[in-house]
Amino acid sequence: MHPLILVTNDDGVESEGIQALAEALREIGDVFVFAPDRERSAASHSLTLHRPLRIIRKSDRMFAVDGTPTDCVNIAMYHLDRRPDLLVSGINRGENVGTDITYSGTVFGAIEGAIQGIKSFAISLAQMSSPEEHPGKVSWDFQPAAQVARKISDRLLNHSILPPGVILNVNVPALNGSQIKGYRITRQGRRVYQEVVVEKVDPRGMKYFWIGGNGTNRIEIENSDIHALETGYVSITPLTLDLTHYAVLEELKRWEL
Repeated sequence: MHPLILVTNDDGVESEGIQALAEALREIGDVFVFAPDRERSAASHSLTLHRPLRIIRKSDRMFAVDGTPTDCVNIAMYHLDRRPDLLVSGINRGENVGTDITYSGTVFGAIEGAIQGIKSFAISLAQMSSPEEHPGKVSWDFQPAAQVARKISDRLLNHSILPPGVILNVNVPALNGSQIKGYRITRQGRRVYQEVVVEKVDPRGMKYFWIGGNGTNRIEIENSDIHALETGYVSITPLTLDLTHYAVLEELKRWEL
């Protein structure tokens, strides 16, 4: 029996990234796609609780859900005849590194897979050039990232290396005609955003706000995911569901309350 691979994302079921990912993974397993019917970027671990969810069958093994990536994983678990052997979330349009991880619907699609007891990883492709440098000409070639996903999927399916509650967050550098230099096992970096909230005034004189930083600074952290991408390497970062800070836990035990 071929392994069953569940694919989701936060860019939407029609995105180029998820199409390239599903195609590459069909070489090694039976692929089912359950993804949002539209872009749900920055959905994080959002779960829809206050309205019904609807599903549209796009093909025999591809379904659009009018919800978040977390919704998609739960809907898939309800509909599939057997438990997935692997969940892959992506390929995201843009890197998910540093602090961005906490906002990412792509990453938390994989985290929901881990909660469901499935070996899972998220994969993202860094932006090739900034809109400021080439307005309207941001280029995406998802094929190298799709082959990275295939290689990692094959390894995870054949080697039980992920303990329960752990996912991999994979980021592929923008190539721009060059070759991937290799792979780096990394830790989460940190980005600091500038001007996160932008205030504007509409034609009627009413204020409105856009959330989204105009630029970032990064804090230098040795062996970080950000540094690996910047130097042309695929970054692979293990993330855990356990958010406990154990050093502080021990310190708190000494408090007299």
